[in-house]
Amino acid sequence: MARVEEFYRFVKYPLITEKSVLMVERENKITLIVDNKATKPILKKIISDYFGVRVKKVNIMNTHKGEKKAIVTFYTSDDALKVATALGVL
Repeated sequence: MARVEEFYRFVKYPLITEKSVLMVERENKITLIVDNKATKPILKKIISDYFGVRVKKVNIMNTHKGEKKAIVTFYTSDDALKVATALGVL
């Protein structure tokens, strides 16, 4: 298991919008605002180790506010629901 400090060093907070909640339910994806130094392999490893789930892929983009947004896709809906519940999205 990854340490809590390591997880929150790269993940700032979950993005909670109507669209992101629907993505959890329908597409097994969760949206996070992450640190500008976070990369796809780092996020994949930290999330899979911290929550004990299998991450399929990670997409990263920069928002118009200058923040870095990551969309994490999971293999199963159970994994997505587990992470979303732990982060307080659902």
